[in-house]
Amino acid sequence: MRQTAEMIVRKLQAAGHTAYFAGGCVRDMLREAEPHDYDVATSATPAEVEALFPGRADLVGKSFGVVIVRLDGVHVEVATFRVDGTYLDGRRPDSVQFSTPEEDAKRRDFTVNALFYDPVEDRVIDYVGGRADLEARILRAVGEPRQRFEEDRLRVLRAIRFVSALGFQIEPNTWAAVKESARAVTVVSPERIRDELSKWLVGEHRCEALDLLSESGILMLLLPEVEKMKGVEQPPQFHPEGDVFVHTRLVLSHLRQPGYGLAWAALLHDIGKPPTFSVDETGRFRFNGHETVGARMAQKILSRLRFSNADIEAITAMIANHMSFKDVPQMRVGTLKKLMARDTFADEIELHRADCLGSHGDLGIYDLLRERRAAMSVEEVKPEPWVRGADVLALGMTPGPSVGCLLKAAYDQQLEGVWAGRENALEWLRSEVAQSLSSRKQEDLQS
Repeated sequence: MRQTAEMIVRKLQAAGHTAYFAGGCVRDMLREAEPHDYDVATSATPAEVEALFPGRADLVGKSFGVVIVRLDGVHVEVATFRVDGTYLDGRRPDSVQFSTPEEDAKRRDFTVNALFYDPVEDRVIDYVGGRADLEARILRAVGEPRQRFEEDRLRVLRAIRFVSALGFQIEPNTWAAVKESARAVTVVSPERIRDELSKWLVGEHRCEALDLLSESGILMLLLPEVEKMKGVEQPPQFHPEGDVFVHTRLVLSHLRQPGYGLAWAALLHDIGKPPTFSVDETGRFRFNGHETVGARMAQKILSRLRFSNADIEAITAMIANHMSFKDVPQMRVGTLKKLMARDTFADEIELHRADCLGSHGDLGIYDLLRERRAAMSVEEVKPEPWVRGADVLALGMTPGPSVGCLLKAAYDQQLEGVWAGRENALEWLRSEVAQSLSSRKQEDLQS
């Protein structure tokens, strides 16, 4: 990607234009981190960029001076230096005007994201003190913080997301503006909020960012179910760490490079505890059915954030199943195989590990489950079913729920090792179908 971006810069400069790497890629290069992508900022207008790369330039944001240049299978965003007009909707400017590199830097969000780099001359161009802030590990808004946050309401979440990703401290004036501007984040679309929250959750410093979300009031605005875990006591013999919020924070801290789904499941796995809290006759705290209640609550949260149905299903399944791991030592073989055959099993076992480390610290079940999984082949855990729908229908059954019930019963017994092979399974099936058809015939005669 860098080679392609540098090629574009060289071609723009050779044509007499100013052109630099811009934004996050410069920040990451100076941190000696691998950039996710490379953006180019230039004095060339979109039409001039298109003329230099005929057939390879897409004017995806012509009114904002943004062109995507496609070379060697790599897509590089090339944007003309600009200043923004008035922000009327708290998201986008109503107009832009092409400008100079310095003016372009001053309209960006944070100083560490407003740096330019000339790969031809190997020099950093800094108009806003971003390099000093980068070295000091400080996140500072460019110019007046409140103005930056009024322009784009999502920037308060971006500030906290950058804390999660970079581990920086937010500069005091910027932090004060975050807190003052927090309530306005609710006008941002659910999709944009979802994406920023998801990026925060997978950052290396996600727990520090969680604290800032709570302190700023943003957590109560966007995820009140999580904020309400504070102060909910737990049985000290199982949870010496403290309340449900403290526990959740620790679980997040123990995740190892989680994907979005696992991170959301960890954040929400115990949100069912506050509404199910009770104290029994012995004085012990109880959360009966909190995993089921939590899964339902998570479904509502994820739906309002516009997650896909597939993501909602996977995350809520992890939440609903997270208490089942305590039963692993007593599980029948078939039940254990079904647990390990779940599509979310790899994430579920990692959630279980983090859940244990965030409470009692006993990884005995985690180690046992890993040993049993390692001793089984993929075919043993999730074999091809010996009984299929066609087999059931061929024996005279009509399509319907009863067919599904038979198939589930057959697969469960296959996993349990009840039969030696397919022929034994089909023999059982013939008996079950015959009995079902006979019962149905008698019901018809009686009616």
